[in-house]
Amino acid sequence: MPATTTLAVYKIDINQGNYLSQDMVDKLKVGMTKPQVRTALGTPLVTSAFRESRWDYVYEYAKQGKVREHRQFTVYFVDDKLARWEGDEMPQSVVELNRAAGEKAMKPEPSADDKGFFGRLLDILKGGF
Repeated sequence: MPATTTLAVYKIDINQGNYLSQDMVDKLKVGMTKPQVRTALGTPLVTSAFRESRWDYVYEYAKQGKVREHRQFTVYFVDDKLARWEGDEMPQSVVELNRAAGEKAMKPEPSADDKGFFGRLLDILKGGF
């Protein structure tokens, strides 16, 4: 009797939103204009016509359909000048971000259904004899 194979649905890894680093955040200074903040951090993912004094930078990384990382950073303006900011801790630099992303890509996450090499070998041996 041949061994049965279970097919899994492939889910792509998704990086979504604003990829910020601490180096970028360190460039912020109280009193900066909106264009200066946009130059330092990029265009915010979330803006609202009803809250022009607040920009939200959101980042999310999903692997195999599961959210692995979620970060949020918000800047606040008073009279179109940067007044303050707050948010999650950011990776130190873009170099660190790229290294972390590369490490995540190199390490496949084991699935709960994965029997590993020896489990698959045992299935083949059971089916072949």
